[in-house]
Amino acid sequence: MERNELADFLRRRRAVLQPGDVGVPAGGRRRTPGLRRFEVAQLAGMSPDYYARLEQGRGPRPSVSVLTALTRALRLTVDERDHLFRLAGHQAPPRTGGDEHVSRGLLRLLDGLTGLPALIATDLNVVLAQNVMADALLGEQTRFRGLARSCTYRWFTDPAMRERHPAEDHDHESHAQVEDLRATLAARPADPAARELVEALRAESAEFAGFWARHDVAVRRSDRKRIRHPVIGLVELDFDVLATARQDQRLIVYSPAPGSAAVSQLELLAVLGQETFTTGGEA
Repeated sequence: MERNELADFLRRRRAVLQPGDVGVPAGGRRRTPGLRRFEVAQLAGMSPDYYARLEQGRGPRPSVSVLTALTRALRLTVDERDHLFRLAGHQAPPRTGGDEHVSRGLLRLLDGLTGLPALIATDLNVVLAQNVMADALLGEQTRFRGLARSCTYRWFTDPAMRERHPAEDHDHESHAQVEDLRATLAARPADPAARELVEALRAESAEFAGFWARHDVAVRRSDRKRIRHPVIGLVELDFDVLATARQDQRLIVYSPAPGSAAVSQLELLAVLGQETFTTGGEA
């Protein structure tokens, strides 16, 4: 770990970011350029004290998950991300299918969707980033580890996740999840993460195994979802997917039909802000 070089790199990357680049309110006059330390810490989901120690060259070696969070918070390019990992004494992530680096452009689009729930997910349904409205509607989706990072895995293995949807919608959702996963595996047949997810689900869920045996395949580009929320009630939203050129990452946007009850429900949700959820949530 090159502690001093890492600290200098973090300081310089923070200095070139403006609040508007990351969807942070500018607030009053700033004495120094760039984001404040606590703003980067908040974006990365870590304590301000821990981040401050990294910038001061006093912190412990950050983990891979911390570096990944800092990569997104500081809007690093792939080359900058790899440099950050090497400075911290870690091997840079492979640049192959399944790379979870989110581009600045995709994050900028996410930041601009302030009135609609939106998130960025991989083609294995792993949520990489989400906006405040998605937090409020679905709960925090980036906290999971292992196979549970995939919303598809949790849909078939965590009963709490299904409680957020009417029972009559479950069969349709299961079918759509399986079709989309088979399309991903067809596009990346040698990807070990995709194969591990499929094999785990076949072993743990008879429902998944039954759908998988049908060999139905379809990339999920749009749908309609009904979501139970503890405050605003049952909300019906359109679900649209914008994929990257490589098709391995997707910007997912939830929007209400014009004139529907969901319009006022989302307006109320924006006022209420983020709630604390105990259920699994999904993408």
